[in-house]
This record gives sequence, C-alpha cells and structure tokens, in this order.
Amino acid sequence: MNIPRKLRAMVVDDTILYRKVVSDVLSTIPDVEVVGTASSGKIAISRLPVLKPDFITLDIEMPELNGIEVLKYLQKNMPEVGAVMLSTLTQEGSDMTIKALELGAFDFIAKPQTGTLQENTKFVHDALAPMVRAFKRQLEIKSILGRKPGTERSFPTAPATALKSQPQATGKTPASIMDRMSRIVKPHAGIPSSELVAIGISTGGPNALGRMMPMLPADIGVPILIVQHMPPLFTQSLAKSLDAKCAIKVKEAAEGDILTPGTAYIAPGGKQMRIAAAPDGRNRMIKITDDPPENSCRPSADYLFRSVAEHYIARSTGVIMTGMGSDGTAGLRSMKQNGSVIIAQNEASCTVYGMPKEPIESGIADIVAPLDEIAGEILKTLKRNK
Repeated sequence: MNIPRKLRAMVVDDTILYRKVVSDVLSTIPDVEVVGTASSGKIAISRLPVLKPDFITLDIEMPELNGIEVLKYLQKNMPEVGAVMLSTLTQEGSDMTIKALELGAFDFIAKPQTGTLQENTKFVHDALAPMVRAFKRQLEIKSILGRKPGTERSFPTAPATALKSQPQATGKTPASIMDRMSRIVKPHAGIPSSELVAIGISTGGPNALGRMMPMLPADIGVPILIVQHMPPLFTQSLAKSLDAKCAIKVKEAAEGDILTPGTAYIAPGGKQMRIAAAPDGRNRMIKITDDPPENSCRPSADYLFRSVAEHYIARSTGVIMTGMGSDGTAGLRSMKQNGSVIIAQNEASCTVYGMPKEPIESGIADIVAPLDEIAGEILKTLKRNK
C-alpha cells in the first residue's frame, strides 16, 4: 500500500451545518484533502467508487441508509477505507456507535448538543485532528508490515525473570521489530498468581474487546476491571454488547459493587473508577467518583491502576491495549513496582499504538502479544492456573 501524499477525505452527514463544520475542520489539518461530501448514506455509496477516499466521516443516524449500513458496504466493497463516526449523545446513538466500532470503524466523535458554532467547530477539530494523525500512522504501519494488523505470529523469547536481567532495548533497535516478539510469562515462584485483571484501552477498544473477551472462560475465577475511554451512555452500550458475547458477565460498574470473580466491570463514561476496601474488611469494592480527569481522560486508566497497585500487591495483572495517548503508563509502573504482571498489545495489532508504546519501550511490559493471544496470556497469569 502506498501512502498518499494527502489523505483523501469524504464527509457524510444529513445536516448542512455538520457537513460544513467537519469539512472546514478537515481543510485545516495538514496532509488532508476533502474530495467530496454527501447528504445521505445512499448518495455516499454512489460517490465512493468515484471519489476513492482514504477515510470518511460518517453520521451514524441518517435517513434511507444509516451509518451502519454504509459501514457494512465499505467492509464488503472498500475495506481499505477508514471511517470516523459522528454520533448523537443518545441511547440509540450510543448503541449504534458501539455496533459501528465493533464492525471496524476507526473511532467516533460525539456531536456537541449545545454551544456556539465556533465552540462546536473547536470541539470537532480537537477530537478529529488526532484521529486523522493516528489513522495515517495506521496506514503507514500496514504499509511497513505489508499485511493487516494482527496477522503476524508471535514467538516466545526469554521469561520475565531473564528479561529483567538483560539490557533494555536501545533506540538503535526499531520498536516495530521489538514489538513483533511475544514475551511469554508463566506463573512461577517469582511471580505470584493474579487475583484480578485491570485493562486500559481506548481507540479501537470496542472491536478489540469484542474479539478478546469472548476467549475468556466463564470459570476465569477473578474479577476484571476495564477503563475504556468513552463518554456517558457509550460505556453502558459497550457493556451490554460485550455481555451478550462473553461467557463471563460484563456490566457497567456502579458505586459499591463488590468485586466478584467471573465479572467484568467497565468504568462509566465521564466518571473515575477505583478500588477500595469493602465495609467487611475482606472484600474489595468499586468506588465511582467525580475526581478530575487525568491525561485529559475520565475515566482514566492511571487512576484505576494506582488503586489496583495499592490493594492487590503482587496479586494482579495489568493489561494495556490499543489507544491514543499515554494514559495508563504511570499506573502500570506503580503496579509493576508492587509485583504485578504487565501485558501489552503489540504495535502491529493495535488500531493506534499509543497507550502500549511507552510501557513496551521502557520495559514495563512483561508480555508483548498480538490481540488474538492476549486472552491466553492473561489466563497464564491467573490464580486459577496455579
């Protein structure tokens, strides 16, 4: 695949206002060319073969053909075209958006419900610009590897104890080469088996979780805590979708939930989630707070991981997966210092290689694995396998 000098973008929305807002925003982003617009899904499909965009911004709710139907057309006929969904902050909008992300949409923007035209334009710009840069980087990775993300096979290298005694990789070793290796850790005397799994994930998360979590068995024997960067309503829709697919129970976390083995708790959008001691002094429970964002994120993986490090010393597994930014690195460092096992998704299988990058390159990660092997690596670290 040759990366075009400029990314060709198409804007699909049934409102004139958002066609203009998104087109104007895209025109200010370097290396992007808006090649056309469409006011409906039906018109978009008729223009796609002629305009040949690299990516489209796609309104989720449209008459005749909605965003889901256009996305299905792309998957079947033009799978190389990326899609950024524009969604309303409604339950129906969030349900449809989760479905779109699970179908392979790159990311989404929740349309502002209030504010001036200038404020809304700035909001869309601040959300869309990093997505476009990340999408371009994904195309570059595909071009370098010559294959779709996640198709390479991993192989074991030294166990974690040996890795710790070896020199860290230097800047002379390309990260993409290091990333293709899967470092396998099996529970042993030096690493106590885990009693909890904590996951941090962002861009590409619904699709990645939808592939990984159904691989976890119903008798997994530990609770799972997940921070997926999303606004309110969307995390509820994600939990409902995953619960229907998985052998384990998946729910949006609520204040006071007692951590239960075989249940995955997704942090509510727009809130922070951490672990605290339950009133009985034996169990651990979930605390949902309005504490400030960290790394511009609420929920934040760092916020969760710090509490895991405190309450599950040498008894937890931290997992960092696809996503923009660096949220999770500092919290994983605390977990690692307190004896946790750290698993990171490799670059080739990430939608965006942002969140796992620093944990991998700094040596925090004990295991680096492609998406389809992460569930298996988690199971190897758990108490149930002791």
